[in-house]
Amino acid sequence: MGGFFGAACHHDAIEDVFFGTDYHSHLGTRRGGIAAYDDAIGLQRQIHSIENSPFRTKFEHVFEQMQGRSAIGCISDYDPQPLLIRSNLGTYAICVTGIINNADALIDQYLSFSGGHFDAMTGGAVNATELTAAMINQKSDFVEGIRFAQRVIDGTASILILREDGSLIAARDLRGRLPVVLGRGENGWCASLESFACEKLGYEPQRELGPGEIVKITAEGAVQLCPPEKEMRICSFLWTYYGYPASTYEGINVEAMRYRCGESMAEHDQQTGVAQDIDYVGGVPDSGTPHAIGYAHRSGIPFARAFIKYTPTWSRSFMPTSQRDRNKIAKMKLLPVHALIKNKSLLFVDDSIVRGTQLRETVEFLYANGAKAVHIRSACPPIMYGCKYLNFSRATSDMDLISRRVIMELEGEEGMQYLDEYSDPHTDRGRKLRQTISEKMHFASLEFQTIDGLIESIGLEPCKLCTYCLNGKE
Repeated sequence: MGGFFGAACHHDAIEDVFFGTDYHSHLGTRRGGIAAYDDAIGLQRQIHSIENSPFRTKFEHVFEQMQGRSAIGCISDYDPQPLLIRSNLGTYAICVTGIINNADALIDQYLSFSGGHFDAMTGGAVNATELTAAMINQKSDFVEGIRFAQRVIDGTASILILREDGSLIAARDLRGRLPVVLGRGENGWCASLESFACEKLGYEPQRELGPGEIVKITAEGAVQLCPPEKEMRICSFLWTYYGYPASTYEGINVEAMRYRCGESMAEHDQQTGVAQDIDYVGGVPDSGTPHAIGYAHRSGIPFARAFIKYTPTWSRSFMPTSQRDRNKIAKMKLLPVHALIKNKSLLFVDDSIVRGTQLRETVEFLYANGAKAVHIRSACPPIMYGCKYLNFSRATSDMDLISRRVIMELEGEEGMQYLDEYSDPHTDRGRKLRQTISEKMHFASLEFQTIDGLIESIGLEPCKLCTYCLNGKE
């Protein structure tokens, strides 16, 4: 998915942006970059691959190589950024978090009248950040350009810009699907996707930008350039999976939400009388663990880690981009704790079930190590649609989703008319979906969190949350 951090300070900003960007490493695994502005040097930039080593190791010499009282940094799952752009608006650095679904149409339209060109990547693709900049540059100022770009982009674009006067411009995407928080420190101000990154660097979070809000940031403060839109649709998946436990979005802490979500699922199991003969509750690490803690607390079943992920050399940042290699390494990372597995009935909570490949292998691994039964709970409702607003499922067609595949096997195309019923655990179709997945993946039982249970666990009004991947509602 990706994330960014920027700061404008009275002192050198490189150290803050180095650590602030590194705190977003859980959001992306492919590229990292920093851009800085110095009065004497001007704009500078570095971009490195982080596919085989973490952000901090690639930028450990940045303190000798770059300097500036203002800087921005980003982590990306796809395109290299920040980019340095020279245009009618001046020279600036820009990074973007989100996704552009209509990139080809925007490129063709732009080239048809501009007489310009794009720097094409392998296969002819255009860097989404460069395309966003091209949209911005069609207008006479940054505010008008950012708003134009966000309106013509089908998808999501949160934008952070570093200008050649040292000021920053931060813009949250039009529907607020991603957060942007402002922080104030003794020597300057910052903007960040993750709130805890501000706090750890001594910036006191001041407020989150509203949907579509645009601000100018200097060392003296933040000034609103464009007011927020009225409607918000922040991604509910931030709480179940993407968000780091210490982060807070719209006043709702990630870790606390996950405890509530797990408690909710335990209550449902108690009410229905299923999976009551369990020896241990565990979480599929790492995001599933807090959900499992909540489940164990409410159910009274002991929490235990029946297997451990070996991460000293295979942390998430080192995961390869190929799905085949990711599956192999995911399997090799699992280390069993035999005393907690052999002849035990186990219940594991995962943050979500998308394709199901790795989870199936995890369950097979537990049975191979002597588990008597393995029950599975998903903290996320059945995922029925590939996300078109963020790129966590960018390479996933709807039929790659395990829920969709099973529905197709059960009813063919006709079953696609009843996705709401399949999502609901109280309908015949809903029960059939869970039973069929369990049989395919050798689960003793399977249940998903409900959409209502997810919304209640988050605690925001339903109209403020994006649940498109769950129910197709925009």
